[in-house]
Amino acid sequence: MPALTLHPDRLFPAETTTRDVARRLYETVKDLPIISPHGHVPPQWIADNTPWTDPTSLLLSPDHYINRLLHAHGVELSSLGVPPGKVTLSDDEARAAWRTFCTHWPVFRGTPVRYWMEAELVEIFGVDVRPSAETADAIYDQISATLAQPDFRPRQLMDRFHIEFMATTDDPCDDLHYHQQLAADSSFTHRVAPTFRPDRYLEPARDGWTALVDTLATVSGIDTESYDGWVKAMENRRAYFKANGAVSSDHAHLDLDTTPLPAGEASRLYRKARAGQITTEEGDALRRTMLFEMARMASEDGLVMTLHPAAFRNHHTETFETYGPDVGADVPMAVEATRALRPMLDAFGTNPTFRLVVFTMDEAIYGRELGPLAGFYPSMFVGVPWWFIDAPDAIKRFRKALTEPAGFTKTSGFIDDTRAFLSIPARHDMSRRIDSVHLADLVVDHRLEEDEALEVIHDLVAVQPKEVFRLG
Repeated sequence: MPALTLHPDRLFPAETTTRDVARRLYETVKDLPIISPHGHVPPQWIADNTPWTDPTSLLLSPDHYINRLLHAHGVELSSLGVPPGKVTLSDDEARAAWRTFCTHWPVFRGTPVRYWMEAELVEIFGVDVRPSAETADAIYDQISATLAQPDFRPRQLMDRFHIEFMATTDDPCDDLHYHQQLAADSSFTHRVAPTFRPDRYLEPARDGWTALVDTLATVSGIDTESYDGWVKAMENRRAYFKANGAVSSDHAHLDLDTTPLPAGEASRLYRKARAGQITTEEGDALRRTMLFEMARMASEDGLVMTLHPAAFRNHHTETFETYGPDVGADVPMAVEATRALRPMLDAFGTNPTFRLVVFTMDEAIYGRELGPLAGFYPSMFVGVPWWFIDAPDAIKRFRKALTEPAGFTKTSGFIDDTRAFLSIPARHDMSRRIDSVHLADLVVDHRLEEDEALEVIHDLVAVQPKEVFRLG
């Protein structure tokens, strides 16, 4: 049967001079700790050190990169255990899902998913045969045997993966008890921080918003019948998150517009929203005002503000209604930044307390807008590509687009943005290899000395994420 192996020079160029420089750069950072300032791993996994039951629930069900491509080839999402946490597969169903994945292995040729999964199978589970219909059961059994070992649990893997810092994504009304459980455990030596994710509370024209705001009032103890009350309740929850270790807030809307309404108009539209009478256009205007308020709060409380627009969420209505969000149906779209971010940056762009990280799926604006903006405003940094463009060639384009207008020091360091826990090391390894190649190109072109490239690759891995996300 065809062997499954990892080439030591994967992602490195064929040209020998550049490859040799890239190798030397990569060797200096390949074993450094992982800093993951934005992701979606459930904190309960870490707090309870929950053992995984089967390969499917660990490797397939939570990974919407895998699910979307299988769905594109006619596989029902429910058969893969989607949505995870709400669908429980029997042992036979979980094995059948794994067979489906292995049978479709050719679907992933040339994709970053192939890179991540190969690394997981070989380096973590010791698999040495290529996935296929013929090898599916043997691989499933090998992974299952590994999962049953007492040292193969989330906390032990955090040690093995050398994850120094990990941020989760959390609802503003979450009591954060899993984070509190971790913080109180003196035997746990890693840092797992919550992230304030208020998107649903900033969308007043969407179904369910009124009930969410009612919950916000209950949890914060602040009346949210007025817009001023909503603002105070949000300030209250941000303070709670910060007291429980949060370093950032995370925001993902259709656009980047941060134009605030006059106070009276914002209050009027808020009253309409509470009465269920707001239009979509009015809801958008109020949401942009609320996002501006989030920036104002960030300029005062110091939580780093991350924005990642340009995703058309839940593109397929039936899939969303059946399975909910985050199952692979988000699609990239174009976005404008220069005019949209001006109100926010005009107000807070030179405020030393304000810190903004923007990352997007719209590649066109990295060199044209985001790089020049970050190259002027002290408060702004550009996050690495995510979702469809956290792939080798896309990261190369990202570096080429950003380096000239903004340099290396105005980027965030790698952000894995994943709920697929075991893919984290492979994703960071990919980033380290690609950044080594980009720097090697500069060295070989005599645009950078190798000792400078060594400093840059170290800073991108070990310094930039800590400085940008204030992890000191």
